[in-house]
Amino acid sequence: MKSYKPSELHLKRYADILVNVALGSGKGIKKGDVVYVMVPEIARPLAIEIFRSVLDAGGYPIMNYGLSADEEFKPMKELFTRGNKNMSTYSPYNMLQGVVKDVDHLLRIDAPTDLHELADVDQKLVMERQERYQPFRKAYFKKEAESKLTWTIADYGTEAMAKEAGMTLREYWKQIIAACYLDDDEPIRRWKETIRDIKKTITWLNGLEIESVHMTGVDCDITLTIGKNRQWLGGRGANIPSFEVFTSPDWRGTNGWIRFNQPLYRNGVKMEGIKLHFEKGIITKFSATHNQEALGQMIAQKNANKVGEFSLTDKRLSNITRFMASTLYDENMGGPHGNSHIAIGMAYKDAFNGRHIPKNDKEWDKIGMNDSSVHSDIVTTTPRIVTALCGDGNERVIYKDGMFTFAKK
Repeated sequence: MKSYKPSELHLKRYADILVNVALGSGKGIKKGDVVYVMVPEIARPLAIEIFRSVLDAGGYPIMNYGLSADEEFKPMKELFTRGNKNMSTYSPYNMLQGVVKDVDHLLRIDAPTDLHELADVDQKLVMERQERYQPFRKAYFKKEAESKLTWTIADYGTEAMAKEAGMTLREYWKQIIAACYLDDDEPIRRWKETIRDIKKTITWLNGLEIESVHMTGVDCDITLTIGKNRQWLGGRGANIPSFEVFTSPDWRGTNGWIRFNQPLYRNGVKMEGIKLHFEKGIITKFSATHNQEALGQMIAQKNANKVGEFSLTDKRLSNITRFMASTLYDENMGGPHGNSHIAIGMAYKDAFNGRHIPKNDKEWDKIGMNDSSVHSDIVTTTPRIVTALCGDGNERVIYKDGMFTFAKK
């Protein structure tokens, strides 16, 4: 049976959304901008349309065309098992720094053809390699904070992703098409409307001057201190699709427990039934019903035992209704109860809105925003209520029944 392939119209619309909405923090690229596109070979049909879309917008595309795994060849696995023993500690530092220096936008397409490619590779080596790439990540986040660089990430559905999610490839793409408004005659207009709706909620949340949030439900009883000089974020184009509203809290004020009903995929390992306990901001106890050892190895990485992000999604905005085996989609799920997620590890520095921006990791840590090579979003979609302690001293329910309590859509 012939495999499903999305139509040229859907792919063109997809590319146009990424280039003309997602990049530029929701505004698209400008004439003369340089766009660095990271795309695997399996996603060639979308890569072609992205290339054309950048050209049509007057930009300069630089294509980083990666290898995709198949039955006979597993490039990432061979990197660790066939490469020399120092492979995990090598990174092309000067080249990557040059990329950050020369480009205006980064666009990455994820399209895994084997979600478990690294499952039997020593996870310490994988995480060691990620740590080596941390200077590159810090460099582009620094340039982003200076409003000189934007980025976006999107998925290209594959047979492996669909199988993992229990769908056919056609069904999987149906979720992508619905989530990204690819069936809409004016998808860019739809996205701009969605971004406006998200920003209305953000303005409301920032106006409450929230000091802390208490989230309760069948799978959680946890309090997070938001911290001084914080702002809520969303609708910024970094992920497509993205319906979440989030912030990076002061990690030192996290107390309580939370269980997640959605699996976490990281480095080819699927972790399920994750439960975390926090005391004074530190994970003091953790468990998982599947691959607990891998969870422990991840948490053991520098600053990965702290919260880097707290996020909520309003179900009225999201068309994602099924588990997708992709964090990008699962952290934006709508469904009957919306979703919330916590990321452990790296904080988003643009959630800080103070007048004096910290100059180094030590100063960032003093305000409770940690740095790490890890940033893992772990999702729950069960019912929960979020109550905020506001700046005026009053408590207010801000999220219930999968929806923000501000403004009925």
